[in-house]
Amino acid sequence: MPVRDEAEVLAGLPPVPTVPVEQVRQALARQGRVVVVLDDDPTGTQTVADVPVLTTWSVPDIRWAMRQDATVFYVLTNSRSLDPTDALRRTREVMDNVCAASRLEGVDFVVTSRSDSTLRGHFPLEPDAIAECLERELGTIVDGVVLVPAYVEAGRLTIESQHYARTSEGLTPVGESEFARDATFGFVSSDLRDYVEEKTAGRWRAENVARITLEDLREGGRERVAAILEKLRARCPVVVDAVCDDDLRLLALGLLAAEEAGRHFVYRTGPSFVRARAGLEAKAPLSSEQIRAIRDRTAIPGAAGTTHGLVAVGSHVSMSTRQLRALLDVDGVNALDVDVPSLLRVGGREETIAAVVRAALVGLATSDVVVGTSREVTRGADAEESLAIARAVSSAISEIVRRVVDACPPAWIVAKGGITSSDVATEGLGIRRAWARGTLLPGIISLWEPVFESAPATPYVVFAGNVGDERALVKVVETLRGSV
Repeated sequence: MPVRDEAEVLAGLPPVPTVPVEQVRQALARQGRVVVVLDDDPTGTQTVADVPVLTTWSVPDIRWAMRQDATVFYVLTNSRSLDPTDALRRTREVMDNVCAASRLEGVDFVVTSRSDSTLRGHFPLEPDAIAECLERELGTIVDGVVLVPAYVEAGRLTIESQHYARTSEGLTPVGESEFARDATFGFVSSDLRDYVEEKTAGRWRAENVARITLEDLREGGRERVAAILEKLRARCPVVVDAVCDDDLRLLALGLLAAEEAGRHFVYRTGPSFVRARAGLEAKAPLSSEQIRAIRDRTAIPGAAGTTHGLVAVGSHVSMSTRQLRALLDVDGVNALDVDVPSLLRVGGREETIAAVVRAALVGLATSDVVVGTSREVTRGADAEESLAIARAVSSAISEIVRRVVDACPPAWIVAKGGITSSDVATEGLGIRRAWARGTLLPGIISLWEPVFESAPATPYVVFAGNVGDERALVKVVETLRGSV
């Protein structure tokens, strides 16, 4: 399918009904369930504000999140960085602890398996593991798996079950995009029904996959959506169209109605659905003044540090590379390259890391510092080896961040790329609990306020590899500079 003109595609769609977020909130109040998001990397928080985030999943941590005044919280599994065996083990472990915490707190919940809006990730492995745990631990029989990868702000749209990624040329069928050629999670299908058949190896044939179209949403409303959902049995997949938040709120209302009628679902989604299902509104990006207030609220008087920031870039998708190049043209930016072949050479890891740390500490005295990997992708012989290389590189970047922060805490930190963001948060900064306070650009880049008892909560920015325009990283740094 060729690239399509977006205006032409959207012109033929049914009109969008206005769906106030208050309607979802009223339905949520009747149901009383919290949304637990198992996020396969940290970037899924980029559409929400004032939401708890966990990077670990002990029962006490999950109980802490369940006690907060929030309709949703995130558990960052980082499973996209794992091989299938480890991803399955981790998903089961997280779900066992969620169920245990739920029993102790008396909190009912539904589960979103949040993954990539360009369809990369462990599907159907993760929704299957979640459903199995719900049935084993709570006796909850899952009727359907709701697949809704749309990410409105980033231009990942689903129309007539075809999933698209917005590019400068128009709407590109996602199966023909660079994301479909991913070394680990590659695929060929753009029609979500075909994608399900492809990824389940024929366990679910495309013709047996249910669908909810824009006509169902916009013309039939919650009643038609609920009627489609109530027919699902035996974890039947259902793929959902969505172009805007109103579509997603209509879906949320239909899901809530079907759940009130006794049906049970696991959601496999992109970032935008979570906001709709949790009854949250899109908020304006955080200003420099708001970020300054976050820093002032959590600062430790007399703590040493610098007024400059640190940017860690691990993502290799083409947009990340263009964003990095744009940032390097900005005055007051010191670029440091982590040479991947040297890093992977036997005995080369420590030498490479130590050299970058020394240079970063010198640079932070007078400028913002960017630590980035060499732009040429180092691939393994197969998907598993390529994933292992990506994990080794991300671990090295996290170690660089940890040593820099220990020696001279930056005023702010940006991590670019999903695996990189997760590893920097947990290994580099030791974050276990945090609040996603909002975005730095509309709906695509999340700022966290870490929850520490005895350490400064440096504002931490989670920046996905595949979002934003070429100036997005520059805009983020400019906002953060203004907060110091």
